Amino acid sequence: MEETVTGVTPGRARLCVALLVLMGFALGCSEFIVIGIESNLAEEMGVSLATAGQLISLFALPYAVMTPVLALATGRFRRYSVMLVYLVLFCVGNAVSAFAPGFGVLLAARVLLGSVSGALLAVGVTFIPELVGAKRSSGAITLVYASYSVALIVATSLGKILASTVGWHVAMYGAFALSLVASVLLAVFMPRSGKTDEPATAREQARLFGEPSIIAGMLVFVFGIGSVYTFYGYVTPYMEQVLGMDAVAVSGALVVYGAITFGSNLLSGWVDMRFGIKALVADFLAQAAILAGLYVAGSSMPGALVLVMLLGLVMYVASIPSVSHFMDVARRRYPKALTLASSLEPLSFNVGIAFGTFVGGVVVSGPGIRAVGLVGAVLAVVAATLVGVTLALTKREESRG
Repeated sequence: MEETVTGVTPGRARLCVALLVLMGFALGCSEFIVIGIESNLAEEMGVSLATAGQLISLFALPYAVMTPVLALATGRFRRYSVMLVYLVLFCVGNAVSAFAPGFGVLLAARVLLGSVSGALLAVGVTFIPELVGAKRSSGAITLVYASYSVALIVATSLGKILASTVGWHVAMYGAFALSLVASVLLAVFMPRSGKTDEPATAREQARLFGEPSIIAGMLVFVFGIGSVYTFYGYVTPYMEQVLGMDAVAVSGALVVYGAITFGSNLLSGWVDMRFGIKALVADFLAQAAILAGLYVAGSSMPGALVLVMLLGLVMYVASIPSVSHFMDVARRRYPKALTLASSLEPLSFNVGIAFGTFVGGVVVSGPGIRAVGLVGAVLAVVAATLVGVTLALTKREESRG
């Protein structure tokens, strides 16, 4: 029977890819569960909405910091062993979240989850080229990232319903159960060894940060995702307070939004294969126009809600072109830094979330929640400008050979 690069059969390789997609879904549920239950958490725990928003930003910040740190620190160890440690910590974080007696404990659990989630995703993605081959890896990676959008549907909409009926703890129980199932299956079926197990020192990997196009590409993602999360970090209270929607209507809207963002991830893979990172100039300008339109539309229905859904369509288009850019630079110049390169998208993504959520919190506490769209639009224009800078730097690096 034909075997893959990892030495496992094609059937098992397909199963492993499916489990990595399930892992992406579990990671997404753990990350986004707070967005749907944010208002309920704030009310039950006696904290402000801006304080509850820290559950998003204090997941994202350690995610962003620890993802590259762990990639650099674990380069000498076997990939499968490292993955097992991350899976255990991922389950512990979800368990503590589910049974948290107060806001402080919940916040600590979110910090733990954020610290390990990006590293787990980065290690998981490195298995894909060996499981399906280099030519098919882009499509498989697209599915892993698209599973985050499915998680948005489940975690935000179902979480909102559960929090409004039986309590927010129940939503957390579901996230914990999912993390446990995904972790056990990955531990059983993933290959124990592969080509990327070659030891790499921190210095050998860290040289990747010497490429200006890498730094510029990360800033693209920080401002691009930050522009969305300036608004999206507060989408539930926005729909309740500005658009006047009740809990059931909000849950339904979040289901539709999640389905649209699933399409956004698939669109991201197509854009990467057809155009690459250069297409992101148009994407971020469209994003800016939509966010500015939300400010102009105000509480006007259904126009404002249509704009929210359009934002979902462009929200993740930058993902796969950014992953490809980081990994292409690594393959071309620093092949031992592939694990670190695969960590840069989740790193930048979560810096963007933390940045955008923080900016959104300042806007909510100051000018008011309606103004988050206008501020987000400014950040999207900055992201579009940075795409041009990244393209120019990449061209210069390629000319050097």
